[in-house]
Formats: sequence, structure tokens, C-alpha cells
Amino acid sequence: MKKLDEDSIIQIIQKKLGNKKFISEDVEIFTLGKTKIISKVDALVESTDIPPKMRLRDAARKSIVACLSDFASKGVRPQYGIVSINLPKTITRSKIDQIAKGFKSACDEFGIKILGGDTNAGDEFVFNVCIFGESNAIVRRNGSKKGDLIFVTGPFGYTAAGLEILLGKKKIQGKFHKKAVKSILNPKVNIEFGLKNKKYFSSSMDSSDGLSTTLNEMSKQSKNKFVIKNIPSTKDLESYAKAQKSDVKKLVFHGGEEYEFVFTINPKYRRAVKKNATLLGTQIVEIGYVTNGSGVYFKEDTKMVRLRDLGWKHF
Repeated sequence: MKKLDEDSIIQIIQKKLGNKKFISEDVEIFTLGKTKIISKVDALVESTDIPPKMRLRDAARKSIVACLSDFASKGVRPQYGIVSINLPKTITRSKIDQIAKGFKSACDEFGIKILGGDTNAGDEFVFNVCIFGESNAIVRRNGSKKGDLIFVTGPFGYTAAGLEILLGKKKIQGKFHKKAVKSILNPKVNIEFGLKNKKYFSSSMDSSDGLSTTLNEMSKQSKNKFVIKNIPSTKDLESYAKAQKSDVKKLVFHGGEEYEFVFTINPKYRRAVKKNATLLGTQIVEIGYVTNGSGVYFKEDTKMVRLRDLGWKHF
């Protein structure tokens, strides 16, 4: 019997719910009266999402950041949240205190109010977060046009390296070690940049499942070809990859866990977007362009190499 993947599971559930055509987006939209509500739900699970040396405080904060990253890519300000937590029955008061501090840290940092939630007992920690906001419109994944430029907030690759270090697969110390591990334990999210530049984006998507996954999904939904000319990496990441005999492209394109986003713009908006990035202290990298065709390709000299979707898969 063929193994079910995530898309197949979603399609089965959607069909049973009466939704024949499901178009994947970063957030969900519904209307209450005349108000358009934007929502996002995400789960952080101990066995798959909490690496060694991550404190529960950091995990709780990260569970909220995971939702906020999607709001940033859609150009929507998050306002309220509901949190459900699954806890081992042996949970101690000090660990509960850590979790509460993590949630409060994220709320204070991003101006969110937690309205309530639910608690349950189980074998491992699970933080299930739903965030709400309101907006008349979002930036969708499918809006890129021929001639658009492809940008990322970034850079990419630190999280893949950081996870290797935390799992004990790579031994390294110094500044790079701290930077890579911090990218996993204390990720940042560019909400203000998304809000400020929303009007310039033709399409946008959160990149947390991996840059190759994001690019392929945006290309597929827009029915356009994405050509990548520039790897959004840094010199210290390239030095790490060389020293550890790792593939820098794999770290950058297939790692995941970056709470950055990919966006496309008309070339006439390049100057305005770059100016706003400088004003907000957000690093952005122009990595390619959109053209007729399908798929994602990396341009190496005169060759075009297919960049396949090799990002994070749940199943």
C-alpha cells in the first residue's frame, strides 16, 4: 500500500469536510459580519521539534513564533492567541514556570494577548498555538508575474548547521557555534517588514519548511518558472560547510526551521523595498527572477539545474 504523504492526508480530510478543492496558503481567512479574520494554527511537538539543549521556555516562545512567521509573510499584524498544551503527568512547577515565561516573552515581544486555551496530559510536550488578526487582504502565494524579482529575508543555512550541532553530528565552537545554535533556540520573525512592504509584494510565503519547498510551492501555484541565481548564504556559513565537508546548498535550500519568508516584487519596487529593509534593520537578499515555464532552477554559469523540493516533510 502506498504510504500517505501530508498532501494526501489533507486532501482526504478536506474531501470529507466537503471542500473539493483545497488551495494551500500560510493562513486561513474567514469573515465574521464585516470583519475579515486571519488565523493560523501550528503545533510544536517534543519528539520532532524540540532538539537537545532547548529549554522549555525557548520551545514555548518558538511555538508562537512559528505562527507569527506566517503572519509576517502575509502582511498581517497578529493580535490574539489561544494555546493548548499537552504535558507529561510528572510535570514540575519549575517546568510550568518556564513554559509560562516563554509564552509571555513572545507576547511581550510581539504585542499579542493570549485569551485562553486548554491543558491535557500525555507522553510528551505539545504546544498547539492558534493566532488571530484582522485584515482586508493578504499577500498570497500565487501572485508572481513574469519579470518579477525573487527576494528572501535571511540569510539561510544557520538553522541547518545549528541543528547538526545540537544533535551532536558536528563539533564546532566559537562565534559560528553561538550564531547557529541561537538561530534554532531563539528565532526572529520580520513582522514589521512584512507590514511595511505588503503593498509591493506580488506573492509571499513563509519558509519554515525549507527554502526549496517554499520556492517550489510558489512556482507551482503561480504557474511560473523560478530561476535562482544567488545563494542566500554568508561567508561564515560557507567556511563552516567547507570545514565540515558539508554541502552549503543543502544547508541553505533544504534545512528548514528558518522563520524567514520569500517574496516576489515588480522590479520598479526594488529601491523602495531595499530602503524599507535598511530602515527596519531587516536583511534581504535578491536571489533570482520569475519567467515563463514551470519548476525551480538554479542557474550555474550557463547551466540550469533543477532545484527540487527536498525540505521538511512530516510524513
